[in-house]
Amino acid sequence: MSGERILLIEDEARIAQFIERGLIYEGYRVSVARDGQSGLGVARDNPPDLVILDWMLPGLDGLEVCKRLRAASDVPILMLTAKDDIRDRVSGLDAGADDYLVKPFSVDELMARVRALFRRSTPNSRPEILRFSDLTLDTGTHRAYRGERAIDLTAKEYELLELFMRNPRQVLTRDVIFDRVWGYDFGGESNIIEVYVRYLRQKTEQENETRLIHTVRGVGYVLREEE
Repeated sequence: MSGERILLIEDEARIAQFIERGLIYEGYRVSVARDGQSGLGVARDNPPDLVILDWMLPGLDGLEVCKRLRAASDVPILMLTAKDDIRDRVSGLDAGADDYLVKPFSVDELMARVRALFRRSTPNSRPEILRFSDLTLDTGTHRAYRGERAIDLTAKEYELLELFMRNPRQVLTRDVIFDRVWGYDFGGESNIIEVYVRYLRQKTEQENETRLIHTVRGVGYVLREEE
């Protein structure tokens, strides 16, 4: 039995019971909140190891709850929603969610996402400093630097940049990036990788610095110096 404590914030009783039963069967300890405000209170008073958060909540919606949870801690957040538009997915991830599951879903997929989030949140190595050209990434603090200039990164921006920094000069395909950063495929029509590459470029090229993350058309992206 795993024993990790999961906070489920879900207002629909039937769905909450369905998820709670599945989690308990897998050995997790579960706390349930039926609205955003009470969910924040539970998270504050008894910090969970992971949060499963519904987007459409009465009063304080899931997006705002996600932002407040993320501002207070690094707890992994899995967002549940009926919203299937890519813009909604990006909004959820930008708010601080680590993963996104569209309703309706199977209990097997939910448990797989939960296990993946726990694997990704468990440190498996000592902090180190990754360097490429004048770009530096501290895996302990999750801070990046371009020369002496500090760069603030969101959780997903950090994961994507770390993937590039650990594989310099190697062309990374979209499939590899989806698998290593998001843990699953958003679908062939998704532009979420392009969105996050654009975010990283904006942050790493603010002072006329040379581009380091390059597009390989029809294939993916590569971290390399300009030729």
